[in-house]
Amino acid sequence: MSYDDSNIFAQILRGEMPAHTVYENDHVLAFMDIMPRGAGHTLVIPKIPSRNILDADPESLGELMKGVQRVALAAKSAFGADGVTIQQFNESAGGQVVFHLHVHVIPRFEGEPLKPHTGQMEKPDVLAEHAERLRGALA
Repeated sequence: MSYDDSNIFAQILRGEMPAHTVYENDHVLAFMDIMPRGAGHTLVIPKIPSRNILDADPESLGELMKGVQRVALAAKSAFGADGVTIQQFNESAGGQVVFHLHVHVIPRFEGEPLKPHTGQMEKPDVLAEHAERLRGALA
């Protein structure tokens, strides 16, 4: 399948849709997931159009993973997390919903399960506060 540049993450990259951005460089953009499965749930995406890992340019993947690592370290610190879950899904059968390559970075706490993915959006003020915490840890 080909890349569809009307997906929500492509719109965010073009500035057509808002996002609580926490990190950006020439290669990646990181922003808060609006339907988080835990406090600090962040998405990291490449700026180069890729449907998923199956069609991504290897160099772009390398830059993406550098961004994921940077965000994961900051998320663990900013939220005082015990660990971090990194998730990445490919194609519908693999659980992918938005068809722009993206990696989930979720701070984790001992004995606290991930929230179910209910489709319920987090309050904007909570997302803004979490984004501010992450930006502080990334500075």
